[in-house]
Amino acid sequence: MKGRVPFLRRSPAEGRTPLTAGARRVIALNNGFQLLFNLLWWMPVFYAYQRQAGLSDAQIFGIQSLYYIAFCLFEIPTGLVADRIGARNCLRAGAVVMTAANLVPVLSPDYTGFLVHFLAIAAGRSLTSGAASAYLYDALHAEGADDHYLHAEGTARALGLAAKVMCWPLVGPLMALSRPTPYLLSAVSAGASLACAMALPRLVGAESGERRSGVWREAGRALRQLRGSPWLALVMVQGVAVFTLSRICQVNLFQPILIDQGIPEPSHGGVLAAVTVAEAVGAARPQWLGRKLQPLTMVSVLSLAMAVSLAGITLGGPMAAVALLCLFSAVTGFAYPIQRKLVNDAVPPGAPRATLLSVESIIDRAVCALVAVAAGAYLSAGRMDALLWHSAAVTAAVMLAVHLAVLIGRPRRPRPPRAAREERQEAVGHARR
Repeated sequence: MKGRVPFLRRSPAEGRTPLTAGARRVIALNNGFQLLFNLLWWMPVFYAYQRQAGLSDAQIFGIQSLYYIAFCLFEIPTGLVADRIGARNCLRAGAVVMTAANLVPVLSPDYTGFLVHFLAIAAGRSLTSGAASAYLYDALHAEGADDHYLHAEGTARALGLAAKVMCWPLVGPLMALSRPTPYLLSAVSAGASLACAMALPRLVGAESGERRSGVWREAGRALRQLRGSPWLALVMVQGVAVFTLSRICQVNLFQPILIDQGIPEPSHGGVLAAVTVAEAVGAARPQWLGRKLQPLTMVSVLSLAMAVSLAGITLGGPMAAVALLCLFSAVTGFAYPIQRKLVNDAVPPGAPRATLLSVESIIDRAVCALVAVAAGAYLSAGRMDALLWHSAAVTAAVMLAVHLAVLIGRPRRPRPPRAAREERQEAVGHARR
């Protein structure tokens, strides 16, 4: 691996440059968009909701696997669309699709309806996954506020998590009044996120409509950039552990873990609120970790801490499981914004940022699709403990491979001229003797 290693540099201190009015507006609207777009009221109850609708565990986990596969397929064109029409327009399209997706289970509460719902969710989220981060990064760069990106990314995530803590406890009482309420409220939230996207300022040159290269040429350019930047590929692979562990644990395995630990279902909402608060605190303050470790090493350490927390759940009782889930979520909160900044910093100047960030999402979702299928098999066989231990072992192996690649590929520092000259003279002397 040759060339400069941009993601190994330490981030500048937070607040080094003052925020302009334009930067404040971008951050505020991004906070609103991320909060409303990701406020899925049905998240705590979708598993039980689908079972009550007559779906089996195999059907539920099968839909989840198809969701991740669809996400991978949708990421390819949507990343190209974002770089072609502009990230802001892509966010608007994603909000429209998400609004419609949340209405599908209300109109068709059966297997087909839930499958269409999750496929549409995959389309809506793929439209925004790379575009949202790319827009925020480029917009703050345009305002000269690059060193605020880490804090802005973490704050947006923390506010979204805090909103979930406040709203999710209301789901039960609202469902008692009307069963489809969680999906209707999710549609309303997605519609409100569209208003935030409409208000985002236009990035100069990003949506000029003057791109002459075709879609396939743009795709080829992105792949060439990725192939020519092995460091970018490396940090993408490293981020798989953070995303996969957090997604699988907090969505697919959350209720099964609690049920396996004998925690009654009425308490699941309170546990979910506690772990969400822990993640929100971590996401809001990634700078608490300091700058003693390089970002690449920091993400690896945090990934290992997440894996160890999951494995530790198998060793204790219900209270220990809840405490470790909170620890897991707090570490996830710290890791996510650091990883996002790491990848953004590694994108070469002038490269199609949204497309390359979509490539990262493709890798993440592809692994999640495989893990979701494996999780269903483990759970069907009653091997929850083995699943958590094997997840920890695989994460450790991936982190080890990443750092071995860093050591092998790191460019050697040239020897000082004087030392090199003395070495040559010594070699000549040995030859004469």
